[in-house]
Amino acid sequence: MIAIVDYGMGNVRSLANAFAYLGEDVVISDDPDLMDQADRLVLPGVGAFGDAMQAINQKGLIAPLSRQVIELRKPLLGICLGMQLVAHESFEHGMHKGLGWLDARVERLAPAGPLKVPHVGWNSLDFPEDDWLFKGIRRQEANFYFVHSFHMVCANPEDLLATTDYGGEVTAVVRRGNVLAMQFHPEKSQDNGLRLLQNWIDWSA
Repeated sequence: MIAIVDYGMGNVRSLANAFAYLGEDVVISDDPDLMDQADRLVLPGVGAFGDAMQAINQKGLIAPLSRQVIELRKPLLGICLGMQLVAHESFEHGMHKGLGWLDARVERLAPAGPLKVPHVGWNSLDFPEDDWLFKGIRRQEANFYFVHSFHMVCANPEDLLATTDYGGEVTAVVRRGNVLAMQFHPEKSQDNGLRLLQNWIDWSA
């Protein structure tokens, strides 16, 4: 079973529909007991970093989530803002502490040239084609849907799995152990997004 963490800030229904389309048993919940029963967790997110961390804290989810991800090492997929939340800190509207599962910080996009912020639209990825996450995806056809104004900066280059170009290199996918996170929305990225979700489902952490 896949548990999508519902803390009040995320496109949980579209994600659930994507997993259901792939034939997965999926629940949307903020119940730690259901998370305990799940085989995998998804941390979604849309909105501001500080508001999201406040919502997670108010629901008492920081300790249960850390237990599942850090102690039990369940596979965790962070999506969009959910990716940024796994960092140590964010500088969106001040400085806010994150979950701290990755040695990284979140900074505002600063693209060169006339490109606008937020970054909204389809972008290609630069990624290792022999990695299990990108099985069945050709680099020439690897376009994914982004909506964001901030991005993650990793302290450890080994955590950086894929990037995109938006007036400079932008972090698109990070991974450390059982923690995998994507800045783009796989559930909105058509066949390529569904392929990535299926590859994550097939992966044994």
